Amino acid sequence: MAIQFGERDTSPEFGQDSATTRYWVTGETDETVVLSTLTAALPIALGGLTRTNIRIEPISDGAWDAEITYNLVSNAPTAQPGQPTFSFDTGGGTQHITQSLLTVSSTPAPGLTAPDFKGAIGVTKDSIEGVDIVVPVYQFTETHVLKPELVDDTYKRLLMTTTGRFNTDNFAGFLAGEVLFLGASGTQRGDGDWEITFRFAASENADSLQVGDITVVSKFGWDYLWTRYEEAVDAASNTIVKRPVAAYVERVYNGATFANLVAGMPQLID
Repeated sequence: MAIQFGERDTSPEFGQDSATTRYWVTGETDETVVLSTLTAALPIALGGLTRTNIRIEPISDGAWDAEITYNLVSNAPTAQPGQPTFSFDTGGGTQHITQSLLTVSSTPAPGLTAPDFKGAIGVTKDSIEGVDIVVPVYQFTETHVLKPELVDDTYKRLLMTTTGRFNTDNFAGFLAGEVLFLGASGTQRGDGDWEITFRFAASENADSLQVGDITVVSKFGWDYLWTRYEEAVDAASNTIVKRPVAAYVERVYNGATFANLVAGMPQLID
């Protein structure tokens, strides 16, 4: 089921120089995907206030509560021609995993042998429960000032169609496949220059991932890895166990070159 979200009836709530909106989200179990989707889709400004935080909390499998905070940011840097501004945030996100990197120990009851689940976490008779872990989430923005004749309908469409795509070339110090374009927001100064903020998120590529006895050669940072389990007999403990029998790397985002967005863009004001 595709990810869906909507604003709750009690939203928004306004305070002095602040506001809070609340959303429901369904159709996705990966927190990183939920965060990137909301970051790209929700407005960065509300009633003269600037979006400062997105917080999500799981309420059931694939369902989330989201709270978005807006505040008055009076000292925010304003980009000037030839003076782009940059910001970043390394706040950690969470990810639900079903495989560990290493089983450090297994302690059976006296007289028994602990079954070997090949790194599967929280194995029950019918399922693999897994666990939520903290993962690095690196988000960064670049704000540039563009001449008005450059921000035409074609360029606006380029921004739209590139949103939600990963980089197919090295970009901003990251390898191909590691950066996701979360979208852009622009403000025109009367009939003059456009000030456009570009938002990105980065996730590291991985090589030689071990899933039980399976070695996954590589995956892009924004590919999705999942594991299929089947029942097997653990000879040492004479127990039927669930073990990983296949690992799948799924391409869930399309790729695009970012060259004409920010880095190396010939249209940017020098």
